[in-house]
Amino acid sequence: MGELIGKVAIVTGSGRNIGRAIALALADDGASVVVNARSNRDEARAVAREVETVGSRALSHVGDIADPDAVQAMVDMTVSEFGRVDILVNNAALRREKPFAEMTYADWREVMNVILDGTFHCVKACQPHLKKSGAGTIVNLGGLSAHTGARDRAHVVTAKAGIIGFTRALAHDLAPDGITVNCVVPGIIGTPRPKNTPEPAHHLIHRTITGERGHPEDVAAAVRFLCSPAARYINGQAIHANGGAYLGA
Repeated sequence: MGELIGKVAIVTGSGRNIGRAIALALADDGASVVVNARSNRDEARAVAREVETVGSRALSHVGDIADPDAVQAMVDMTVSEFGRVDILVNNAALRREKPFAEMTYADWREVMNVILDGTFHCVKACQPHLKKSGAGTIVNLGGLSAHTGARDRAHVVTAKAGIIGFTRALAHDLAPDGITVNCVVPGIIGTPRPKNTPEPAHHLIHRTITGERGHPEDVAAAVRFLCSPAARYINGQAIHANGGAYLGA
């Protein structure tokens, strides 16, 4: 449709799965995309090549968003190459599972550092450029278990619940700069997992209305819409893409 032609998007954690689908959806609509991965350079470069295949410009960046210097380097690289930042999608996250009785403070901080602190660093670094855009967009990725609770996920549930609060606060703070801030909350999405990695425990207790799991592209479609001109009146919202697995507000 080309609604994002001329726009530049940064998508964190976009070397695979939902992040990759988001990067490709935005590129398919015309945006130039910066593909970020925490450590896997090959994955980031592969997605960047896919973005270029659909006719959009792309950069790959490897860096941990928990490191503010790495985030600033990513944003500086983006502006140097593309001249602007219009869209920030905060997708990067850690989804660890460990019983609370066994959880250490280091375990807790590892998750908070990426999900909450990393999102903070990205917004801080991008804010001046999103303001210059005149129609800046931030989309944060939430989590189903932040709304339903889940065993062995105290750190992840807390961090993702914090993302909802951060979204609502930022919507107020950044509205005068013409920046919208929303959250897309994925449900039970079928994604490839590393070998010998078990299914997340909370996936086993939730069911969709249709009985089918979603695909990364289902989440990407919601993000893509929130980045479009048609969504400028939507602000401070949590949009659930979960097939009816959770029907709360």
